[in-house]
Amino acid sequence: PPDHSYSLSSGTTSEELLRKLNEQRDIIALLEVKMKEMKGSIRRLRLAEAQLREEIREKDRLLHAASAGTRKRHGL
Repeated sequence: PPDHSYSLSSGTTSEELLRKLNEQRDIIALLEVKMKEMKGSIRRLRLAEAQLREEIREKDRLLHAASAGTRKRHGL
């Protein structure tokens, strides 16, 4: 018996080889679809990260502006 699923004995028929080839092509096609989906997910997550970082920067600006105004009113 072959050591690995991709190893084939010399007595393999062309029908068996064709079946194996088609199985491998199906696996590749599924992986390509998954890869495309994952790239889309990564793109969406990067956009969400950028938006969250911008929100944090804006809140930091507002906090600094508010604290600077408080210091001026108290003469600090």
